[in-house]
Amino acid sequence: MWNHQSRLLAMRAKCAEATNADRGSMELRHLRYFVAVAEELHFRRAAERLGIKQPPLSLQIRQLERELDTSLFHRLTRGVELTESGVLLFDEARGILDHVKRIKAGVQSRARGETGNIHLGFAGATCFQPLVPGIIRAHRERYPSVLVSPEERNTPVLIAGLRSGEIDVAFIRPPLSDGEGLEVELLVEEPMVIVLPESHPRAGDRTMPLAALAEETLILFPRTAGPGLHDAIIASCQQAGFSCKLGQDAPQISTMVHMVAAGFGVSIVPQSIAQIHLAGVAYIHIEGDAPRAPISLAYRRDDRSTSVRNFLASARRHSRTAHQSAEPCKVHSNAFFDRMRLLEASTG
Repeated sequence: MWNHQSRLLAMRAKCAEATNADRGSMELRHLRYFVAVAEELHFRRAAERLGIKQPPLSLQIRQLERELDTSLFHRLTRGVELTESGVLLFDEARGILDHVKRIKAGVQSRARGETGNIHLGFAGATCFQPLVPGIIRAHRERYPSVLVSPEERNTPVLIAGLRSGEIDVAFIRPPLSDGEGLEVELLVEEPMVIVLPESHPRAGDRTMPLAALAEETLILFPRTAGPGLHDAIIASCQQAGFSCKLGQDAPQISTMVHMVAAGFGVSIVPQSIAQIHLAGVAYIHIEGDAPRAPISLAYRRDDRSTSVRNFLASARRHSRTAHQSAEPCKVHSNAFFDRMRLLEASTG
């Protein structure tokens, strides 16, 4: 056992010396040629397998033996057999070549964006919009070895994360107060709906105008969490002829529904939030021009990551397919509320 380890260490040392020599240094091709001969135990068959002539192959093996200062093969009448040193080198060479192969495959895979990690941000309950999880699912199916690390924050924090490099791509609520250095691509705009407590006199209505909320206490999220969407809601109420009576802030959009159920007031939310089936609330369509809740994809303009570019391509491809088959927000709109009405009728 000790003798075997000593020979192995000596062989590794000779390999290192030969690899670092100024002239005639060992190269990977020497190891490939050696392994081919060691596996075939025949120079002619090894040469045919490598696609070279036998004399150059024999020359390369002799050069390798001179580098290592030892014979690697016993030359026989018909073929060759490995010497003791050759057996040691055979194991080492195959390990080296396998390692090089794995490195090459790994580097090429990373260059194609097939591996790596994408830090993905979500803002303002954007994950409720069916297009968003659809994009992520399509990308993960196409690039299963890429780790997608999601985290939910508000839009201003996500923008800061994009600039610092902490976030790679983010689903945000536009517009941005400062989009310098960023690209922002609109994915979808969905209408917003009114959320009423179940005890409200108009909770059974299918539609109602925004003006009907003139005397109601409106529950919204803080403007700092999503200034674009917050301002759009306030502006729509003003266009409907009244100024909002704002009540207590909700920490995030999805929480607004729970606060309505608890009697804090009424609210206006993106239509996809109606997927929250909460007892004690009713979702009502807005008559006329409803405020819109846009979702955009934001990323750094100078980001050269192939993984990020692949994700953007997946988002564009899935978004285009979804819009060609049907407008996501409109399909979700009438179909969802029609199902809700039918359910209420069958259980009532």
